[in-house]
Amino acid sequence: MHHLIIYFNSDFGWSVHAPSSKRTTVCGTLDYLPPEMVCGKSHNEKVDLWSVGVLCYELLTGKPPFDSKCYDETYRRISKAQFTLPSYMSEEAKDLIKKLLVVNPGHRLSLPLLMKHEWIVKYNTPKSE
Repeated sequence: MHHLIIYFNSDFGWSVHAPSSKRTTVCGTLDYLPPEMVCGKSHNEKVDLWSVGVLCYELLTGKPPFDSKCYDETYRRISKAQFTLPSYMSEEAKDLIKKLLVVNPGHRLSLPLLMKHEWIVKYNTPKSE
């Protein structure tokens, strides 16, 4: 059996300590920006859950979910969470992505529920010791 292992490289150049957990700074790759950032609203850690949804979509399809030929159209699609899920994608993966790419950050799947989602559990294999 083959396993996909993904390693992430992080750039903390924009990281800050924000006691209120609310931010207004807009930075990052357009394709990963959530609606609250695109619309100029304050945001919190829920932006990371949106990014996980975008990343899952992109890893499964090879392109970002809101991709278009111009920035304005990409912004519009992000602000309304308008994307299509390909028929070849598993129902579990579709369910996870639909629960993460939600306009209202308060309605996005929480991190604990993300880790318990059937698609994550199905492919999460413990590290061999």
